[in-house]
Amino acid sequence: MKSIALIPAHNEEKTIQKVISHLKSINLNSIVIDDGSIDKTSELAKKSGAFVIRHGKNKGKGEALKTGFEYILKNLPDVESLVIVDADLQYSPKDSIRLLKPLEEGEADFVMGYRDWRTVPFRNRLGNFVWRTSFNLLFKTRLKDTNCGFMALSRKAIKKMKRVYGGYIIENMMLIDALKNKLRIKQVSVSVKYKKRYGRRSIIRGVRIVLGCLIFIVNEGIKYRLRKI
Repeated sequence: MKSIALIPAHNEEKTIQKVISHLKSINLNSIVIDDGSIDKTSELAKKSGAFVIRHGKNKGKGEALKTGFEYILKNLPDVESLVIVDADLQYSPKDSIRLLKPLEEGEADFVMGYRDWRTVPFRNRLGNFVWRTSFNLLFKTRLKDTNCGFMALSRKAIKKMKRVYGGYIIENMMLIDALKNKLRIKQVSVSVKYKKRYGRRSIIRGVRIVLGCLIFIVNEGIKYRLRKI
């Protein structure tokens, strides 16, 4: 099965080359969607051997993923699966092989990583607990993680992703599309590193993110349950 890495990136000149290098070490080529960066992200990604598609202005992660999906479906018919890799090294790119394995072995159509919550800062852990618990209750799932951005999709799953937009709701939205389309979902453990952020502004921003994502989950969950009646 031919696979490829899709890397949405915005001003990631400090880490983009390391990410591409790690992926090369496990025999994965990369497509970088430079989402309106004003630094050397595109230049360094090309220098490292990645294929780069550049947005003229910053449109957000969702639009970057859409651009990547559309390009692969239209121009790379031999690619049967992809893995979405963050450009900031929060997740280990080498774990991509773990996410792709269930697709290659025909066990799943959609794979999402799950984090070891003991290694996650309390604030992030609390927010994710609220999201995960609400999602599992409303959608009657038993997922270990519902907001991990480290994901792998088969070509079939890429075609089913009709709603890809927004910020912290993207992962939930893609999971919901996978459930609606009866795709086989599997989760595998991945390692993660967090940068420490302090201050009142970051706390307020975090509360807004948690509430915004929770409202989305509840709204979509209610609609999903009503359709099942």
